[in-house]
Amino acid sequence: QVQLVESGGGLVQAGGSLRLSCAASGSIFSIDAMVWYRQAPGKQRELVAAITRGGSTNYADFVKGRFTISRDNAKNTVYLQMNSLKPDGTAVYLCNAPRAGVGPYSYVEVWGQGTLVTVSS
Repeated sequence: QVQLVESGGGLVQAGGSLRLSCAASGSIFSIDAMVWYRQAPGKQRELVAAITRGGSTNYADFVKGRFTISRDNAKNTVYLQMNSLKPDGTAVYLCNAPRAGVGPYSYVEVWGQGTLVTVSS
């Protein structure tokens, strides 16, 4: 069983910064890509940023230049540094591991419960 636990959300003023963390625990053989999504009230879930095990990154256009995704493979943890936050960034931010290795040739997709980020204007 693999679990993802997010932390670091909270209330911040527009223009401020937050750093989210997502730690994986459990019977983990390996985790390849790790992804941050967000879901605002009444809206669909959208990809924010992704990072491979090797450190290659991908960002949604609406966060480029403001957010940075990084990871610590030894700790099975991914981070999302969010700067210059905007009120439309208010959402639940969720961590996802699309392909977590739990055994030889055995993979599962795992989602965290999410952490709420509220950006006030």
